[in-house]
Amino acid sequence: MTSQPLPGDGERSRRAAFAWMLAAVAVLCLMDACMKQLSTHYPPMQVAALRGMVGLPLVLVWAATTVGLRSLLHVHWPLHLARGVLGIAFLSCFVVGLRELPLSTAYAITFVGPLLVTAMAVPLLGERVGPRRWTAIAIGLLGVLVVLRPGGEGMVSRGGLFVLFATVCYAASVITVRMLAQRDSAQSLVFWFLAMVALGAGLLAWPDWVPVRAQDAWLLAGIAVTGTLGQVALTQAFRLGEASQVAPLEYTALVWVLLLDLLVWGVLPDAMTWVGMAIIVASGLYLIRRERVVGAQATTDAQPPH
Repeated sequence: MTSQPLPGDGERSRRAAFAWMLAAVAVLCLMDACMKQLSTHYPPMQVAALRGMVGLPLVLVWAATTVGLRSLLHVHWPLHLARGVLGIAFLSCFVVGLRELPLSTAYAITFVGPLLVTAMAVPLLGERVGPRRWTAIAIGLLGVLVVLRPGGEGMVSRGGLFVLFATVCYAASVITVRMLAQRDSAQSLVFWFLAMVALGAGLLAWPDWVPVRAQDAWLLAGIAVTGTLGQVALTQAFRLGEASQVAPLEYTALVWVLLLDLLVWGVLPDAMTWVGMAIIVASGLYLIRRERVVGAQATTDAQPPH
């Protein structure tokens, strides 16, 4: 006899997915705040390497207690290597941006990431994107220009351009994750990403390596714990809930980074940055909603007639 789901199980799963996603966003914001603090004392490439190094032990524990360590070896190596290169570029450039920009401004630029993923999915994954979604992507990029303000009072800052390039690398990395997700476990994706970043960025940072100060141990521990908890929480969120429902919660990061900027660094975005944030978030939310509608229509069309 096949067991039937109990009434309310779907609602409980949805609420659990929301809770996991909210927790993931919060702890990953804390991780980025720790990296911003480290960036004032260490070169960006070294901070990227340290991010990978300190996270590996906890990810190994996670893998050992869930899928087993042997499963980490059975992966699609070419895509993992490509993701590792993109990860090194993403983290090192993002750290440069974190060092020069308020956390909230850097995040405002990274929020264009989902729009870039959708745009890249057309040539790289063969996905179809309609005119409404292309319009949302264009409006989101306009929001980035508002944040960067080329030719205006703020000009195009070096930090802003580095964060924008980091976001492009992040979007390309997400495309590789979409390709790998059907083959490899979440644990192997996280482990090999951190391992390759630790090794690759570590080798690049070695000539200018700065001895790690004892007083920064708490920041490194914070990165290890929050980074691992964030990955576990993200995995749980997308396992329990629909991506189209869970993904918009990523924008709750704005609340956390604004609080961190105010409490830790005593800064807040200016008016134009707020406008740019609003444009990017609105276009991102519309894109997510539109993808959900298109996905539902495709499912309906695929059903055989009764």
